[in-house]
Amino acid sequence: MREHGRLLSSQGDDARAAVIELLFGFTALGVVMEVLLYALAGPAALRLTVAGLYLALAALLYVRRSAWPRPFGWANRITLLRGAIVMLLAGAGLFPMFLSEHVHVFVAMAIGCLLLDGVDGWVARRTGSSGAFGARFDMELDAFFLLVLSLVVVALGKAGPWVLAIGLARYIFIAAQMLFPALKRPLPPSVLRKTGCVWPGATLMLCLLPVVTPPVARVALLVALALLLLSFGRDILWLLRRAHAPIAGAD
Repeated sequence: MREHGRLLSSQGDDARAAVIELLFGFTALGVVMEVLLYALAGPAALRLTVAGLYLALAALLYVRRSAWPRPFGWANRITLLRGAIVMLLAGAGLFPMFLSEHVHVFVAMAIGCLLLDGVDGWVARRTGSSGAFGARFDMELDAFFLLVLSLVVVALGKAGPWVLAIGLARYIFIAAQMLFPALKRPLPPSVLRKTGCVWPGATLMLCLLPVVTPPVARVALLVALALLLLSFGRDILWLLRRAHAPIAGAD
């Protein structure tokens, strides 16, 4: 009974800690959103869309709280803050007129997300808090950030819906892993893969700027998509060729 009681107490503590961390992100998001609504005279409905998106993120994180490090750590808090900003960008994408009128503000926010992507990793290394949860959280947020940028580019009329292929590439790959388990094998480090991740994101952000016309944006985005597909294609071929080979380091 004592063991059971301690287990329940530990689970309760974990749940409370998770709620506190998620409220930290929600509070930071609320402050930034209210400043934007006041300064830019934004639509009141933005509160609902952004809050809904953040709550969806919070729910996903909450159900995975057993995988959280103890303590949560500042590196993960920075990633959570970045997630809140990404949700704000995603919510703004549902209001194309408002977005186009203040595009420089949202480009600055996107650049801030990109900078924070480096900060959370630096903090994790400095504090010795790097771990599987933080790496996965960071990777999945990067993937969703690409999807959000793709949606915003389409909303601004810079390119057609085909641009969504950039943001959906990872999710299509995850779906393919369910059909072909060989694609779940670990991949070796690759400069092409890193470039294929960074280049499309940078291109999408540049294409948000008013100075970049739709014809120029389309060409730049086609190049970014080709590079991304080349990276994914090479990795898929590498994985399929080694489908039956033993995994290095496996027992």
